[in-house]
Amino acid sequence: MYFGSLHIVDLLVIMAYLAVVIYIGRRAAAASHSEEGYFLAGRKLGKLYQFFLNFGNATDANGAVSTASLVYQKGASGVWLSLQTLFMNPYYWFMNAWFRRVRLVTVADLFEDRFGSKSLARFYAIFQIVATVIVIIGFGNLVGYKVSASLLVKPEAKWTATEAASVAGYHEYRALEKTSLTEAITPVQSTRLDELREMNKRGELRSTISWLDSASGKWMYYIIYTFIVGFYIVMGGLEAAAVNEAFQGTLIVIFSIILIPFGLSAIGGWSALGEKVPPDMFNLLGGGGVGSIGGWELVGIFLISLIQIHGIIGNMSVSGSAKNEFAARFGAVSGTYAKRVMIILWAFCGLIAIALYQGADKLSDPDSAWGTMALQLLKPGMLGLMMAGLLAANMSTIASQTMAVSALFTRNVYGYLVPNATSKQMVRTGRIAIVFILATGVYAAANMSDVYSVVQLLLTVNVPFGAAVMLIFFWRKLSLTAVWSAVIASALLNIIVPSMIAPSIDSIAHSPTLTSETTFAGRPVPVFFERVVREVPSDPTSASIGEGRFHLELVVLDKLGVNVASFSPSGRNAARFVYDGLFPFFVLIIVSLFTRKPDQERTDLFFGKMKTPVGATLPLEAQAMEETAAHPRRFDDTKLLGANSSWEFTRWDKVDAIGFIACLAVSFGILGAFWMVLRWASGNAV
Repeated sequence: MYFGSLHIVDLLVIMAYLAVVIYIGRRAAAASHSEEGYFLAGRKLGKLYQFFLNFGNATDANGAVSTASLVYQKGASGVWLSLQTLFMNPYYWFMNAWFRRVRLVTVADLFEDRFGSKSLARFYAIFQIVATVIVIIGFGNLVGYKVSASLLVKPEAKWTATEAASVAGYHEYRALEKTSLTEAITPVQSTRLDELREMNKRGELRSTISWLDSASGKWMYYIIYTFIVGFYIVMGGLEAAAVNEAFQGTLIVIFSIILIPFGLSAIGGWSALGEKVPPDMFNLLGGGGVGSIGGWELVGIFLISLIQIHGIIGNMSVSGSAKNEFAARFGAVSGTYAKRVMIILWAFCGLIAIALYQGADKLSDPDSAWGTMALQLLKPGMLGLMMAGLLAANMSTIASQTMAVSALFTRNVYGYLVPNATSKQMVRTGRIAIVFILATGVYAAANMSDVYSVVQLLLTVNVPFGAAVMLIFFWRKLSLTAVWSAVIASALLNIIVPSMIAPSIDSIAHSPTLTSETTFAGRPVPVFFERVVREVPSDPTSASIGEGRFHLELVVLDKLGVNVASFSPSGRNAARFVYDGLFPFFVLIIVSLFTRKPDQERTDLFFGKMKTPVGATLPLEAQAMEETAAHPRRFDDTKLLGANSSWEFTRWDKVDAIGFIACLAVSFGILGAFWMVLRWASGNAV
């Protein structure tokens, strides 16, 4: 018995999963009456729960679906938008200890603790609430919807005339494009191909039709999905999220592996992968054509990823919930290393999708690759298990992010408005906030369409605050004015103007200069816009319009004399990322040197606390902090550049050195193993 594309067995598996999730939320509710109990699980999570919390927080269906989609479009090099974080793991060995030592509840508290500025803390809270709800939570909902939609395929007999024309146009487009690559086509065919290409850019052509494509289907999915997530975190808080991570972690592994054996069987075995996938698609550094990711772009992506990771709101809730520093460190590196292995599995799903769907069978929406494979390859029961894994992966991340946003709002917005609120009132407010957060995330998802665009926005949205937090930890001279200047300037010039304002300004979107294109690998590629389309798709002489993100960074570099039009698409992305990463540091350092220095007593106490190890027990912790309060500069002899240096880098101890070296070895070991498996898959000798 089938309901749409799902067998009744699949539905039973999914319902069983949802029942367990709700049960865990109810069980955790008893321990969630205080602020620390609700938002930080009482700071009692050990190494195992920290592993699952980090693994679940980092590993989501968004990553699986977007990685498979990017590899399907760009080849193996598309994996770097996710896998570049492999090189960040050695840094996590230190970073998560800092967020534990700061002994706060939210990242917004960090700005108040360091500078005594409640207004900056509120600004961070409001900015991050908006950015996280719209970009991260909305993105998670979008990916879940895309995969679910691709699983619930509408039979041809039920198509409307418009839907039938969309599918017919897509197959005509792919057939003409394939013909044009091997032989000369007539002028009439060429004109028709251009028209269909424009329609495809606008999303008007579809390879399949889903039951969820309608507005009612989309909203029904979002409402049911969001209700389940909201129920268990409203009830149990972070502890419910952490316990669910342990349960969901197993499902995430199954979800990541399940498509590979069935996919390989469908294409004819492991050896068929090298026969059906073009050789350049196995190249980790470029080689996949227009959209491939090159070495310099990888450097740029790594730079901004390393910076922005400091500014994300989940740092304090994840690290702060650990019962000690080692649990925070171990959980961070082990949980995220487990995710790196999942990324490699997702990349192979993308390569299998290339083998399955090419030529006339190429998918109109690359983001549907995962769901289309699942529907085609998995049997009843297995499909339900994969769907449960998908929901587990998505729910775990959205739950963690929602808890962090709720804590930000409750402590750093509501707490300022109602300073005498009781702990019970704060928890109740946090629960109410979760409802509004999830509802806004649904609305944001309903207005998104393209996974790749959102992935690029995710890379840059936290860079301004990430740069500020890095210098908060390292540089005594950092001033409050400098942080305000850098955050506002970077947010405006690198995020708000390019993504929200410039594309809607007619003189920019229609500018012949700004909508110019270059030819790369035989195709027109925009220079200053994410996409350039014709105003009238069927008219070859129609004016060009810029759509998507406006790359203001490239315009600035062009005005400074850099010939960005001569760069490859990958090179232009690299230039953008490096600019976005370095610009806030430039503002932070220059403004700090010419503005009032921060209060020395507050700064001394902050860095004294940052050098005080977390006590193994509550009495030892209280004793250590009393000593630091009395003598805040008692650790100055550990500073790497001398006791009087304004830079607070400290010498490593044995745990620091061994952990860092071990992380380096694991990172390069995973990368080397991935490279060898790719060589093997392509048919080349290892």
